[in-house]
Parts: sequence; structure tokens; C-alpha cells
Amino acid sequence: MIATLPPSRGPLSAAPVAAALAAAFCWAFSSLLWRRLPTSLSAARLNLLKNLLAVALLLPLALVLPWRMAPRSLLLLALSGVLGIAVGDTLFFAALRRLGTRRTLTIDAGGPAVTSLAGVALLGEVPRPAQWLGIGLITLAVLLVVHQRAPRQDGPEGGPPPGGDGAGSDRAAADGTGVALALGALACGSGGALLARAGLLAGGPEPLQAATLRLAAAALVMLPLLAGLPRAVQGPRPAGRRWPLALAATLLGTSAGIALQQTALAGLPGGLAVALLSTAPVMALPLAVLEGDRPGWRGALAAVAALAGVSLVAGLAGLPGA
Repeated sequence: MIATLPPSRGPLSAAPVAAALAAAFCWAFSSLLWRRLPTSLSAARLNLLKNLLAVALLLPLALVLPWRMAPRSLLLLALSGVLGIAVGDTLFFAALRRLGTRRTLTIDAGGPAVTSLAGVALLGEVPRPAQWLGIGLITLAVLLVVHQRAPRQDGPEGGPPPGGDGAGSDRAAADGTGVALALGALACGSGGALLARAGLLAGGPEPLQAATLRLAAAALVMLPLLAGLPRAVQGPRPAGRRWPLALAATLLGTSAGIALQQTALAGLPGGLAVALLSTAPVMALPLAVLEGDRPGWRGALAAVAALAGVSLVAGLAGLPGA
């Protein structure tokens, strides 16, 4: 995830590469499931419940493995869980409700570019020319996504909103809020991945245990939200059962997705791992039709530009200076 990491010159290990791509697919599909889940819960309370459910699912497996962890690793992994999962996922859920799966994931693909710029400002790590080109491509992808309307149930994406000018202004405000939330989720997710990578390199545990620890830390700091949960769940109940959808989304995106992410971060350089994890927007394109979203040529171009950009930032492309 750090821009100045040298590119890998030899063949990549298949297991962490497959883990990163599988995690990207899990996140893309689970994002679709979370957006379709009918609930009156806030984004923060929904995040807390999925974290508690994921810890309950992963903890028995994590306890079977022998634990070995340095105190520094414990602190870094816990902090990464608070920043990347407690804060980042809450912002992501809030953005998901306003922008849709494809647009939120495409904005989230700017993680490598964010860490490159942070490296220049904080660490003096200046990206190479090809990496600056990657940052430009990711910026283009974000701009393309920002100027698309979110999917609606009452008409095609990009069409005129019903209700006249007032409804259009409300829609534009909601889109602006959604973009701000998605950018906040991007920053928190990038910082959380950096901390998790550092924790794994500092003598961290197995990836499954690291995922469990991160989720437990996130759930712990969010426990005060349980106080108002009984009032939050009151209200009209949907006709269908919600728990199968919530369980499937948690298994895919939280339990499997984060465990696979830790496997990728443990086995690949940080920038390369995050570049592969950032393929979620591309994987979301064939799923867009399921929520009435029509990516069009702009959506396809944004996804391709984001993928090419993160590849250049991580040094995947064989261009001079990459």
C-alpha cells in the first residue's frame, strides 16, 4: 500500500493473489446484499451487529490455532480494526445507501492513491512517474463516478428525478453527502490496511486470528451503541425475513472478506495486495443490473481507469518507471 514499495520481479505466490481477488469479489457481492437489506438501523448500529456476528462466527476457529503475538502487533491490529472497520465500515454503509454498490466501490478504489499522497506529505516517499500516472487515472475514475446519479427504483440511472426541481436538489444533496461519506470510508480503510500490514509484519498471528482481533476491537469500541438498539429496531417490519440476507452478507464480506484480506496482506507487498483488493468495482459491474443500476460507458470507463490506476500505483504495470 506504500507507493515506494518495489515491484515484484519474480512470479507471485498464487495463494495470496487468489485470496486478494476472492476478497474483492466477496466485498462486491456483500455490498449488494447489505444495500438490499431492509432495516431501520443506522449505519453505525448495522456495522456493530455485523461485527458482533462475524466475531461469533470466527472466534471458535481462531481459538483452535496457536496464538503468538508481540504486544506491538496486538496494538497495531486493534487500532486498524477501530479505524478501518468501526469507523471506515460505518461510513461505507452510509455511503452505500446513498450512492449504490458500484459507485461506492469505485470511489473506494482510490485507496492506493491516497496512501501515495500521504507518503509524500508524511514520509517523503515520492512516487515514480508511472505511479503519478496511476494517481491521475484514479482521479479520473472518481470524477466520472461523482458525476453519475445514484440508482433509483423509479427510473433509470441518470434520468430526471420525479417531483420537480425540489426533488432534484434533494437528490444532488444526497449524492454530495454520499460522495463525502465514501471518501471518508476510503481514507479510514486505507489507514486501517496500513496498520494491519504493519501489525502482521511486527510478529502478528495467523490471518484468521488477525481478522478476528480486528473485528473484536471494532465491536468493543462500538458497544455503547447497543444502549439504544431496542428503540432503533422498532418500526414497520418487512414481509420477508431479514436474517438470512444479513447472515450471508456477514459471512461473505466480513468473515470471509476480512480473513482473505489478511491473507493477502501477509503474503504480498502492501501496495500489490491493495491493488488486487481494489478490483471490487470491476467485479461489481456485472452485479449492477441487480439493483437497477446502469453503469453505461462512463461506469465501465471509470472501473477500467480505477483498475489501471491502482495497478500503476502498485507497480504492477510494466511501464518505464513503474
